[in-house]
Amino acid sequence: MWGSIKIFRKIYFFLMLMVLVIGLGTSGFMLIEGWGLLDAFYMTIITMSTVGFGEVHELSDPGRMFTAFLLISCFGIFAYTISSLTSYVVGGEYRTNLRDSKVLRKMRSMNDHIIICGFGRVGKQVAEDLKLFRIPFVVIENDESILKDLEADESLVFVKGDATREGVLDKAQLSKARGVVTCLPKDADNVYVVLASREGNQHLNIVARASLNSAVSKLKLAGANHVIMPDSIGGSHMASLISNPDVIEFMDAIKVQGHTGVNIETISFNELPEEFRNKTIGQLEAKRITGVTIVGFKTPEGQYIINPDYETEVVPHSKLFVLGSAEQIQKLNSIFGIHH
Repeated sequence: MWGSIKIFRKIYFFLMLMVLVIGLGTSGFMLIEGWGLLDAFYMTIITMSTVGFGEVHELSDPGRMFTAFLLISCFGIFAYTISSLTSYVVGGEYRTNLRDSKVLRKMRSMNDHIIICGFGRVGKQVAEDLKLFRIPFVVIENDESILKDLEADESLVFVKGDATREGVLDKAQLSKARGVVTCLPKDADNVYVVLASREGNQHLNIVARASLNSAVSKLKLAGANHVIMPDSIGGSHMASLISNPDVIEFMDAIKVQGHTGVNIETISFNELPEEFRNKTIGQLEAKRITGVTIVGFKTPEGQYIINPDYETEVVPHSKLFVLGSAEQIQKLNSIFGIHH
């Protein structure tokens, strides 16, 4: 409610100004002429509207002076209001405020979302992949040229502002988010965002971008769960395409590619229904039921097991990694009652 009032404050200001003038005019006629409320209100309205109707009662000299003052004031207020409202609507400010109001409503309803700080090349790619995962996200950006692209896409929810400024992360509902991806150009800014995010929400999964090797340890010390160096990863990927092209192409195919791609998805112990917990992988019969393949297992101690055998038991704090098509994984989620 208060956000909408703030966004449309100019319209509300004009309305309040008109109410104030009507109130002053009505009170003035009641005090000066001794009229009743209805007569004073009616006289104020016909004076403000300049319709040319006759006076309600004969006016005294002070009453005429007050009427003249009220008429001049109203004329100036009307001229200012019409000019300002025309500029407000035609100039596009109203459209911008209306869009901001819709974004604000969407923002308040968001929960368990991802906050992307920075919408450069890395941030855009993160957003594209999150769309494929159907994971809700909010973008924080302050570059005017980038904001134009964000404003043109009505499907994107974004906050105008600098993520390193106090309060901006809170506007993106930091307390209700599940993760933060900070991919700002400067490592120092990313360190600040990680610190502020971790302070605001201890349970976040934070992924940070680093440009220099020296920033990796600082970002992890600040509270980042994962630190990515895009340039280093890109170079390694290119080298791998030369040395092992078939393997890398297969790995690229495993990355989520919409409904036609091959997917790897994690299933944690807590996501499984009670009847499927503390069972062995063989007892789950995932492959026979859904066609997916369990390709990995993460133990409670954080160790990864590739191609776990059927005797491996799914215990608390462990995770399964399954490989399959989008349809197969959707079927698996449906059978196990998992909502991703």
